[in-house]
Amino acid sequence: MDLLKLQNGSDIRGVALPGVPGEDVNLTEEAVEAIAGGFVRWLCARIPEGTKLRISIGRDSRLSGPALSEALGAALARAGAEVTDLGLATTPAMFMSTVTPRYKFTAAVMITASHLPWNRNGLKFFTARGGAESADIREILTLAGEAFPAAAVPGKRKKGRFMDRYAAFLRKKITDAAGRARPLTGLRIVVDAGNGAGGFFVSQVLQPLGADTTGSRFLTPNGRFPNHVPNPELPEAMESIRSAVLDNHANFGIIFDTDVDRAGAVLQNGEELNRNRLIALISAILLREHPGTAIVTDSITSTGLASFIAEKGGIHRRFRRGYRNVINEAIRLNREGVDCQLAIETSGHAALKENWFLDDGAYLITRLLMELACGRNLETLIRGLPEPVEGREFRLGITDPDFKTRGQAVLDALSAYARDREGWTEAPDNCEGVRCSLDRSHGDGWFLLRLSLHEPILPLNIESDSPGGLRQIAGELAPFLETAEGIDASPLLDYLKQ
Repeated sequence: MDLLKLQNGSDIRGVALPGVPGEDVNLTEEAVEAIAGGFVRWLCARIPEGTKLRISIGRDSRLSGPALSEALGAALARAGAEVTDLGLATTPAMFMSTVTPRYKFTAAVMITASHLPWNRNGLKFFTARGGAESADIREILTLAGEAFPAAAVPGKRKKGRFMDRYAAFLRKKITDAAGRARPLTGLRIVVDAGNGAGGFFVSQVLQPLGADTTGSRFLTPNGRFPNHVPNPELPEAMESIRSAVLDNHANFGIIFDTDVDRAGAVLQNGEELNRNRLIALISAILLREHPGTAIVTDSITSTGLASFIAEKGGIHRRFRRGYRNVINEAIRLNREGVDCQLAIETSGHAALKENWFLDDGAYLITRLLMELACGRNLETLIRGLPEPVEGREFRLGITDPDFKTRGQAVLDALSAYARDREGWTEAPDNCEGVRCSLDRSHGDGWFLLRLSLHEPILPLNIESDSPGGLRQIAGELAPFLETAEGIDASPLLDYLKQ
């Protein structure tokens, strides 16, 4: 087994079940057992000698979860760890099991592949210091390739519960903010869990706080995800929760991804809260509580969001895509003495300083519910947010086998090209790819061309503040991109032909 092929940034992901043509199973039970051995080796090198290894494991609703969980637990026990299987859980809850009093596991492992198709699965690793980084995953997988002898005294295995404790933590945040036991009484709040692990939020958070959850949908775990992909970035997922809000005359709608480390929401009038609007809302709340704080986002946030944060007195820092990247940048800023309360991606990954910089969709939603519980109006918090008139992403393929070298060459050439274009201004503080603003006569907006972290793709994001501006900016870019060597510009060119 070439286990290193299973690395996906700071996660492990692979094909766990047959059934999709052309996708061979590579995340087998044997692979998981080997990875367990590598993880124990990695963990033992980072804790005091003689520390008792207590490891919690959890999983989302995927069909392959129970079998992989069994293989993982058995292998960890053979390596000498005391293993507690927490069953169906969320990724944020698994981290919380390492820091919550009376639990404080040495480490936690979550079996999930987030929003990927039903046949995929993966592993995420946590200690009380946070989630494993890309370099950690590489080391774990390298160590997994080496034989790991069984411990002289195998560890014990047992079942455990934690989601009720985690839910109590979320409830307390809301009751403490409102100062009463059932602060959501009188509110109808609907949840779309997408048949993932987020159904607990209805029965263990909202209902005990008095909310009417009539109209909530897809709460039952089903690893085939028969209703829609549980991914708040997808239009069909957001339309599902939007229709639930409108059909049931709800005050608020919530949608989670499969393992609940991301979330989106819908206001009572059907307006979506995701991407820039979600970032603006939580930024407004945190800037009220922490005037002048920095907000770290990924690179594709809009110019309107940047001006909104500045008007609220905040410091906006765009950084590289990837939730670990924005989190690490926020941590770095705090370490250097710059207060930074939030790291958030447009994908819905949101990590707050007050919550261990853990990307937790349920905690993000809890922060919004605290506003509702205190009688505040969410719509007013983002009033004045400048929003683009048009926006679109084009995914341009890289045909060169060495896609990273070719992609960087294209970006370097575009940067040079931009300097000679009238009406184009390259962003001086950009941390990823090439971002340019175009004046009103050249499209009245901006574009960002960047290199995907893991795929042979150059994503191109374009936004304009004027009708027709998106097409104009695309047209200004076309002469460069259609002649760029090793690039498939057809998605952009086909759009211009429409």
